[in-house]
Amino acid sequence: MANMDIDRLLTYLIDKQGPDLAAAVDASVLFEVCRQAQQVFESQPVLLELNPPVVVCGDIHGQYVDLLRIFHQLGYPPTANYLFLGDYVDRGTKNLETIALLFCYKIKYPRNFFLLRGNHETAAVNAVYGFRQEIQRRFGRNEHGPLWRMFNEAFSQMPVTAIIGGRILCMHGGLSPHLETRKQLRKIPRGWHDPGENRLALDLLWSDPDPTIRGWRPSPRGCSYLFGNDVLLDSCRQLDIDLIVRAHQVVQDGYEINPTQRLITVFSAPNYCGEFDNAGAVMYVDQRLGCSFVQFRPKV
Repeated sequence: MANMDIDRLLTYLIDKQGPDLAAAVDASVLFEVCRQAQQVFESQPVLLELNPPVVVCGDIHGQYVDLLRIFHQLGYPPTANYLFLGDYVDRGTKNLETIALLFCYKIKYPRNFFLLRGNHETAAVNAVYGFRQEIQRRFGRNEHGPLWRMFNEAFSQMPVTAIIGGRILCMHGGLSPHLETRKQLRKIPRGWHDPGENRLALDLLWSDPDPTIRGWRPSPRGCSYLFGNDVLLDSCRQLDIDLIVRAHQVVQDGYEINPTQRLITVFSAPNYCGEFDNAGAVMYVDQRLGCSFVQFRPKV
């Protein structure tokens, strides 16, 4: 495929499921997919304000077949509205197919399909954990660098947070000691490649809850923080929200509800990396902001 055709590319990705996207699609086509996706991201707010119903999905990490399982069960766009919480690439074996499909849906259905930025949608991370290496292996040494950089340019324009129905705040990682108002979320700059350039953005992509502590503690990940339930409850009051939904951590059942009932972790990659016998899950938010879950067990 030498020319950009969203419908044709979507048909290939969904129907063929391989055998190799790089063998069937020129790098120039993926450059154009990145360019058009970036334009859509730039046209929409950095804080998305979404109306329910919506399906909320956590980490995918290049597990392309499992991504298709989600669409098969919950509905292919635009029959269902989707919000993904980041970490589309790295660690899995089909990163290119995964991000190409997600970008194509974003281009085709910009008002029904939403993608937040995760910590793996940064060059410093996806240069190390598999995405860049996959592009090099599949497109060759000469073409991989510019294509990898183009993907990261598109990533740099992605929104960082979303609010569903004015009451459910969504991000990839978690809270930040620098976050005090919703207004701050609307003013997070775009275009950065190193999240260290913006401490609030870094925390939203990297922090984790820890119900065993109080306050803030340095994260064992080496950047950002852990935050206790006291921080969680104070932040919900301060931001005037009912619930925080985030991803970023593998959880055994695919979703985990914090003891306060004010935070939910959603992780959508079953049998993560082939090393965890975890289920994946997605969360359905109905028109009244009721939340329910659909699990995906590892395939035997």
